[in-house]
Amino acid sequence: MDFSQRLIESTDWATYLLLGCFVIFALAKYYYPKRFQEFSMLPLTNQYFFVHGKNDELNHPFNMMLFVVQIICVSIFVFLLFQVFNPSEVQNNKWLYIQICTAYNVFVLIKFSLEKIVANIFSMDAVINNYLYQKLSYRNFLGILFFAGNLFFLYIYPPNASSLIAFGGILLTLNAIALLYSYKKNGKLILSNFFYFILYLCALEISPYIILYKSFV
Repeated sequence: MDFSQRLIESTDWATYLLLGCFVIFALAKYYYPKRFQEFSMLPLTNQYFFVHGKNDELNHPFNMMLFVVQIICVSIFVFLLFQVFNPSEVQNNKWLYIQICTAYNVFVLIKFSLEKIVANIFSMDAVINNYLYQKLSYRNFLGILFFAGNLFFLYIYPPNASSLIAFGGILLTLNAIALLYSYKKNGKLILSNFFYFILYLCALEISPYIILYKSFV
């Protein structure tokens, strides 16, 4: 009888992080029950934006709690991509997840800061803040989907190239739909400032991701 060696990689660190995300969800629901309920209905209704999107601050504790979940879960998913497409990097770099997490956090914060600066330069703070609030809310919701996906890939179905690409593609499509919805909602303003909108789209919505892609490929 031939025996084959079975290598099982420890996912304890991911378990602790996902457990931490679950605790954050519980705290968010406990301290902001009505807000959490409205947020959970985000794909079905715009009530969350009508109630909280106008005068609310981006740095509200509820937003920051879910933003932390977004960073953790997106970074875990990117780590799984490395695990499938570049396993040698995972084996040789024990700090890979921390590097991914730090890079994603810095990328988002720098991009956010640039958008705020542009809004201030063109005196469009109210409009851009509303847009950023919508974008943050949608991506925090996608963070919950990443949380569910990570649970599935880590503990139910071992990830492979096809499943990760399919899942990532679906979430990217949902993100694009959310952006298009925001653009549609501000359609009149965009049409009256179409040139500046194209500059914004190229400089702050497209080029950062191209630069990020080129940095890893």
